[in-house]
Amino acid sequence: MRPKTVTMSLVPVAVGAVVAVVESGNYSLDYPLLGVIFITALLIQIGTNLYNDAGDALRGADGEDRLGPVRVVSSGLLPLATVQRVAKLSFFGALLSGCWLVWVGGLPILTIGILSIGAGIAYTGGSRPIAYTIFGELFVFLFFGLAAVMGTTYLLIFSWSMLALLLGSALGMLAAAVLVVNNYRDIDGDSLVGKNTLAVKLGKSATRILYLFLIFTPFILVQLFADLMQGIQLQLIWLAFPFALYLGREIYRTPHGVELNRVLELSVKLQLLFAILIILGVLL
Repeated sequence: MRPKTVTMSLVPVAVGAVVAVVESGNYSLDYPLLGVIFITALLIQIGTNLYNDAGDALRGADGEDRLGPVRVVSSGLLPLATVQRVAKLSFFGALLSGCWLVWVGGLPILTIGILSIGAGIAYTGGSRPIAYTIFGELFVFLFFGLAAVMGTTYLLIFSWSMLALLLGSALGMLAAAVLVVNNYRDIDGDSLVGKNTLAVKLGKSATRILYLFLIFTPFILVQLFADLMQGIQLQLIWLAFPFALYLGREIYRTPHGVELNRVLELSVKLQLLFAILIILGVLL
């Protein structure tokens, strides 16, 4: 289930709630509804992770020379059918909890929900999985950034928000940077099994540049559209910038291989720190 990365689905929901507070001007949100949004987002991510584990094992992408953390199917810790079954249960749970969200939010939320679950299954399922193409980072940007932040805000205040669009874009870029590190680490192995990720297509040098773009642009975006951030202590976000600089250096200094797992985990924490600072900026 990859617990070290589950903040990637929870963080944008939290920020979407913060945007709802800013846009509505009060803290009187529907907190039970917000709890259901958290649960639904988490179940979709867990289901996606499990399908990814099973799908990669089926296609031979997680062999004995795997550089990333242990995967339960390819390592023989759990049978393929068990992991697939739990993945289906996760998506079914998301479907059940999502019914409440659709009842509250109507057609826009139904559309987001169907696309999110469908993309989660298609990420490593079907004849042409998203994860095996150049569109993996786009998938993460859209669903772990824009859809989660904007959908949460809409559910809580029934209004689309430019601020949600801005912060959803920023968080989506930081989430996509995590996948970039993952695919950068796996370039050699992925190319051998026909997993033509964006990193495989770009090569190592250009992939590092892409990573820098994704971790630095959110700070620039927030500064450029500062007028949308009224009511937020904007300067707090820059406390995360030294961490981004550190990661930008590490992507070049870290030997290509298993050592990049540390950079991946720290990239997850950069997104978390960025979101925490946004939330603190509102509270202050």
